Amino acid sequence: QVQLVESGGGLVQAGDSLRLSCAASGRTFSSYTMGWFRQAPGKEREFVTAISWSGGRTYYADSVKGRFTISRDNARNTVYLQMTSLKPEDTAVYYCAAARERIANNAVLYDYWGQGTQVTVSS
Repeated sequence: QVQLVESGGGLVQAGDSLRLSCAASGRTFSSYTMGWFRQAPGKEREFVTAISWSGGRTYYADSVKGRFTISRDNARNTVYLQMTSLKPEDTAVYYCAAARERIANNAVLYDYWGQGTQVTVSS
């Protein structure tokens, strides 16, 4: 069992940066692929980025490539999402998720989810 708690969301202006954190409980955090998804009002949840258990592999949605960076600290049971050059279209609730599977962009492969943190980008 893994419990995930996101933090770091907020209201920022276009072009600003923000870093989200996801703290995980459980001794097996380092064995999970970790991902970030987001859901905007009236839209389906979409994949943002994922990182392998070791941190050696990452995968990004085209919409955030070059602007967002995922990283993890297995000693701290934490995964991060550094977001730069934020755009109004990045506004969404951001969710952290953990998967036993290899790195993937499909939400159904993720076993555990956090409660989400709101990111709002004003123009």
